[in-house]
Formats: sequence, structure tokens, C-alpha cells
Amino acid sequence: MRITYRVFLVGGIPIAIAAAIAAVAWILLNEAERARDGAVLAGSTYRNLLVAMTARDEYVNAPPADRETFAERFRTYSTAARDDIEKLIVVARAPELRESATGANEALTRYVDSMADFMEATVRNDRLVEEMVARAALLVALTDEARERQRASNADIISTLRDRDAAFRRIRSLVNAAEELRSAVSATELRAAMLMISPPDARDDIRLKLGFDIGRFRNAAARLSEILAEYDPHAVAELQTLAQDYDTVITGIVEDDGPADGAAADSRLELEGSHISEWSDRIVKVKTSEQRALYEEIAQLVGYSVAANETERAAQNVAIEVLELGQRTTVALGERDPEATATILAESAPMPQIVASLPISPLIQSEMIDAIDQWREGLATATEGLRRQNERIADMDRAAVTMIDGARALNDLFTADADLIGKTIGNILIFGAAAGLLFGAVTGYFVARSITRPLLRVQQGMVALARDPQAGPIADADRADELGEMARAANFFVAEIGKREQDLRQAKERADTALEDLQRAQADLIQAEKLASLGQLVAGIAHEINTPVGIALTTGTQLEEEVRRFNATAESGQLKKSQLQKFVARMREGSRLLYVNLSRAAELVHSFKQVAADQASGERRRFQMHRWLEELMTSLGPALRKSRHEVTIECRDGLEVDTYPGALSQVLTNLVMNALTHAYGEDQSGHMTVAVSEPRRDTVRIVFSDDGRGINPADLNRVFDPFFTTGRSLGSTGLGLHIVYNLVTGLLQGKIDVESTPGQGTRFIIELPAAVEDVRAEPVRVEA
Repeated sequence: MRITYRVFLVGGIPIAIAAAIAAVAWILLNEAERARDGAVLAGSTYRNLLVAMTARDEYVNAPPADRETFAERFRTYSTAARDDIEKLIVVARAPELRESATGANEALTRYVDSMADFMEATVRNDRLVEEMVARAALLVALTDEARERQRASNADIISTLRDRDAAFRRIRSLVNAAEELRSAVSATELRAAMLMISPPDARDDIRLKLGFDIGRFRNAAARLSEILAEYDPHAVAELQTLAQDYDTVITGIVEDDGPADGAAADSRLELEGSHISEWSDRIVKVKTSEQRALYEEIAQLVGYSVAANETERAAQNVAIEVLELGQRTTVALGERDPEATATILAESAPMPQIVASLPISPLIQSEMIDAIDQWREGLATATEGLRRQNERIADMDRAAVTMIDGARALNDLFTADADLIGKTIGNILIFGAAAGLLFGAVTGYFVARSITRPLLRVQQGMVALARDPQAGPIADADRADELGEMARAANFFVAEIGKREQDLRQAKERADTALEDLQRAQADLIQAEKLASLGQLVAGIAHEINTPVGIALTTGTQLEEEVRRFNATAESGQLKKSQLQKFVARMREGSRLLYVNLSRAAELVHSFKQVAADQASGERRRFQMHRWLEELMTSLGPALRKSRHEVTIECRDGLEVDTYPGALSQVLTNLVMNALTHAYGEDQSGHMTVAVSEPRRDTVRIVFSDDGRGINPADLNRVFDPFFTTGRSLGSTGLGLHIVYNLVTGLLQGKIDVESTPGQGTRFIIELPAAVEDVRAEPVRVEA
């Protein structure tokens, strides 16, 4: 029997058993999944109901402005609970589960309907409360207006009372001053009579006392005149005349030692005194009548003031009562206590009668009574609304108990169902797995035994072949099963490995020979590149030196002819001064031309010699970059002028580097020649730039750029590869830029990069150390 059938036998029977167990488990798992979904839905229903009930309580206790948020939350979670219950009715597989779900759904419907009625009643009640608050505020405002009006009236009464009191005080002062004057007159007359009837030896003492009485009279007259000045200036003049006459009489009595005619003096004094007394009595009677009238008016004003204060206090008590009732109403409505609001309604019943009894403005009084009546009507309606709301809350609480019990029962039922199905699945899996494992283990043992023994023999044969390829073929190759195929494949594999090992050995020998040939070819090509560079240098030397030497030779020939003619003229004796001056001028001009052109030739020879020495020696030295670049471009001048190209050098004077000038000249020469060959067409003239900068203190950057056709982006990453060229038809070898790359990264110890945009030219960026490390100059090696 083939191993495939044996393995199938080992795995197929347990798989069949597992498939049967899996089918039964799948059916039970679907039921368990339904039960678990039901338990999850029941739990979700329970949570949603709790949140909805919490939202209901928050709605009940929230301020009116915030109730809509909790109402929306109640609607959201009650709708979610209804959806969950409807799903439970679909998921439930047992009748008792569907009955419980249906009962919970009906209880939720009652709960939601009761909540809708409650919300509607709450909105109406909140509107009534707002109206009651507005009525209470209006009542307080009217009370304040009545108090303000009464306060203004009290202020007017007090102001009038002050004026009347001041007038009363002034009249009383006037009466007192008139009585004082009359008393002073009586005392003076009495003292004057005593003076007249007294003996001469007693008159001095009486005269002294009479002087005091006269002073009292004068002061009283002055005081009365001062008070009368505010009321009646004419009365003041009359008083002053009477007082002056009386004073003259009494003064005459005092100054005389004794009256000549005592009866006449006494009669005159009595007459003047009677005039003043009568005048004073008349003033006292008039002002006393005025004083009595003012007193009665002041008494009446005091009565009015007391009554006004009582009215203001009564209005204030009404405002305080309104505020107290408003606060109690707010608390009772917030606590949803209809009994408390009914008590407040009963306590507020006497308020209209109290306001009606107040002596205030009839318009304000009417508005206050209307505000109190409307407030009481709103309070009565709010009380009935509270009773209905409390009844709805009681209905919702009863429905909530039913809903919560139903949701809890659903959760318990679905959880118990899921647990039962889970236990059944577990028992099936345990017994089925045990049977499958037992049967599979016995079958697997015998099948594995029939496979491992031949495999062990194949393994031993392969180990023997690994030690000795000539040990012979592996045993069991004649078997008809997979082990025989494995043995035959191993024998074929060993034979093929031997053949391929021999072929690889021969290929390696051929590759080594080809590598040596390639290295020799690369060395020959590099040498050819060097010779080509030297050839260009020699051509430059010949072309550059030919011009100044030719001019010097022509000038020397002309000078020789001039000397011959001058000598002939001198020998003939006909030499003139002008001819001598012309000969001297021509000699001076000729010698200047000879000096300038021979100096130019000497400089060119020096430059060519320096460049050639640098390229030939390969030694390291320190040199000035700007001067060295000019010498190098001079050596390349013939090739540049022939193609009508220009090279611009950008380098600061005084920049010195310590490197290998031969290698650097070969790098720049190859870059220039590469640009002449590949960057421009035959009849095209271009411009190249060699820009030298110092990005860092110990680094020199050389940027060679042209404005030619650029490099194809597909070829940009291959320009430094050996033997890669796009101008092989023009004789290019593809080693120029490869040599440049090796010289820069090797002997010059730098790095090179290239940037190019088709149609916009090419830039080679070379970064070199300003002073390279000292290494022994070796021939350039091209990387294979």
C-alpha cells in the first residue's frame, strides 16, 4: 500500500469523526449563539431600561431649561430597549422566553406612554410656573411702586411739616420778644416811679438799678426789631419810633437829679409806655392767633405722616408676604408636593382683601388684586397638575417594576439556556475527541512503523553516499511506493551532483583565464587613455608655442633687414638724423615684440612642463588651485578653440591644496573631453564652468558644469560603470568617467556625484580633502 493511502487512513478516520462532532457542535453552537445573543440582548435591554429610568428621574428633578436633554435621552434609550425586546422575541426559541419578552414589551409601552403624558403635563406645569413667577414679580413691582409713591408723599408731608415748624418757631420767638419788651417797659416804669418818690439820699442806688432796666429795654427793643425785620419793615420803623420816644423820656428822668415837675414826667412816661405796651399787645395777639393756626396745621400733618407710614409699612408687608409665598411655592413645586401648594393657596386667600384695604392708588390697587388672583389661579392649576404628575410617576414606577423583573428574568432564562447548550457541546467534544484520539493513535502507530523503517534505511544509504560517492546506489530503490521513488531520486541526485561538480570546476578555470585577459585589456585601455591625454598635451604645446615663436621669427627677420639697410646707408655716408631716429624706433619696437613673444613662449613651455610633469610623476605637492587651473586650461586651449567652446574658472586667489595634481589634471581633462564629445553637437558652441569652493574648512568642492544636452535619466546611474558609453560609434571606450571615479575615490580620497537634466546640461560635483593623506603613488587600478 502506498504511503499516501496509509496517511489518509491515519488522518481520514479521525477527520471523519471530527467532522461528525463538528456538525453536531455547529448545530449546537448556532443554538448557543442564539442563546448568547438573547442573553446579550437581555442585558442590553436591562441596561437601557435602567438608563431610561435614570433619565426619567433626571427629567423630573432637572430645571425646566435642561429637561429637553434628559427627555431626548429617555426617548433614545427607551427606543433602544424596545428594539432589543423586539429582537428578543425573534431570537427566543422557547415559548416561555417569548412570553416574557412580550410582557416586558407591553410594560415598556405603558411606561413610555405614561412618560409622554407626564412630559406633556410637566410642560404645561412649567408654563404655569413661569406665569406665576411673572405674576409674583409683577405684584412685587406694583407693591414697590405703591411704596415709592407713598414714600414720595411722606417726603412732601415732612417737607411741609418742617416749613410749618420753622414758621411756628419764628412766631413764638416774636411773641416772646414782644412780651419781653412789655415786661421791660413795666419794670422801667416801676423803677422810675420809685425814683420819683424816693428821698434824695436813696436815689443813687435806684438810679443805678434803673440804668440796668433801661439797658434791658433797649436790648428787648433791638431783639424785637431784628425779628420783625423778616416779616414787616414798616412795623420795625414804628417800633423804633416808639422805643426812641420812650428812651428819651426815661433817660431824661434818670439824668435829672429830681424831676422839676414829677407829675408831668410820670404822666409822659406812662403815656409813652402805654403806647409801646399797646403796640406789643397787638403784635402778641396777632402772632398768637397765627401760632395757634400753625400748631393745628402741624398736628394735622403729623397725623397724615403717621397714616402714610402705616400705609407704607402695610405695602411692605404685602411685598414680604408675596416673596415668602413665592419662595415657599418654588420649594413646594420643586419637591412636587401638592399638599404644600394647597396650603399656600389657602394662606394666600386673604391677600386681595388686604390689598383692597390699603389707601393707595386705585389703579395700582386694582392691578395688584388682579395679579394676586391670577397667581392664585395658576397655583391652583399647578397643584392639580402636580397631582396628575405624581399619579403618572406612580404608574411609571409600577410599570418599571414589571419591566425590570421581565428583563432580569429574560437575562436569567437566556443565560441558563446558553449554559445548558455549552455543557452539551463540551460533553460531545470531550467524548468525541477521546474516541478520535484513541483510534487515531493506534492507527498512526502502525502506519508510522511501516514508514519510518524504510526511511531509516534510505537515510543510512544517503549518509554512506555522502562519505563515499562510489559506495553504490541506495537500497529499496525497487519499492513501488513513495519510499522507492525517494531512493531512486536520491541515486539520480548523487549522480547529477558528480557531473555538475566536474562542470563547475572546468567553468571556474575558464573564468579565471577570462579574468586575467580582462585585467590586461583594462590596463591597456587605461594606458591608451593616458597616452591620448599626453597626445592632447603635446598638440596643445605645438599649437600654443607656434604662434609666439612665429611672431618672434618674423620680427627677427625684419630686424635683420632693417640692420642691413641701416648699415648700407651708414657706409655710404648719407645717414640722416631722421633715418637714425626711425632706425632706433624700429629696433625698440622689434625688441619689444621679440621680448613679449619669447616671454609668452617661455611661460607656455613652463606651464606645459608643469602639467606634463604632474601627469608623469604622480607625486603629491602643495599648489595654488587658481593658477594651476589656468595652466591646465591653457594646455587644453587648442581643443577648446577648435570646437569654439569656452571654459570659465571660478576660484578665489590664494586657495592652496595639498594633493596629487597629476591625478586631478587627468580627472578634469577627462571631464572636459567627455563634455566636448558627448554634451554638444558638431556645430554647437557651449560654455563650461569649473567652480571651486570651500564648504568646510578642510574640504574643497569642485563643480564642473556644462550647458549641453544632458544625460538621459535612464543612463544617469551608469555613467561611472566601466565600458559604458553612448558614443561608441565616435570611438569612445567607456572608461573615461570610470577612470575619473577611481581617481577621485582612490588616490584623491574624495567622492564624486553627477546631476543632469535633459536639455539643461550636466554637473559633476567633486569633494576632496584640502590635504590628502600621504600614500605611495601607484598606477591607477580599474575595478572589474
